[in-house]
Amino acid sequence: MTPEDQQKLEEYCQGIAAILYRNAEAKNIKQLKTLEGIELAVREQMIENVSPKIGVFLSRQAVAQKQEKSDI
Repeated sequence: MTPEDQQKLEEYCQGIAAILYRNAEAKNIKQLKTLEGIELAVREQMIENVSPKIGVFLSRQAVAQKQEKSDI
């Protein structure tokens, strides 16, 4: 990974973390008072919000690559 991509990734992760924290906090602020609660909140947010979007993105990439190969 290039240094530029690492920097972008860091910036995006900080932004995503802030959004997920706000939403987790709105759901259950008490959960964010313990390390276990934070871990559960992060896992829940990742499963509900982040992983599906990454999965869709990767699926689209795979389909695009498959179409490029069939066009050749």
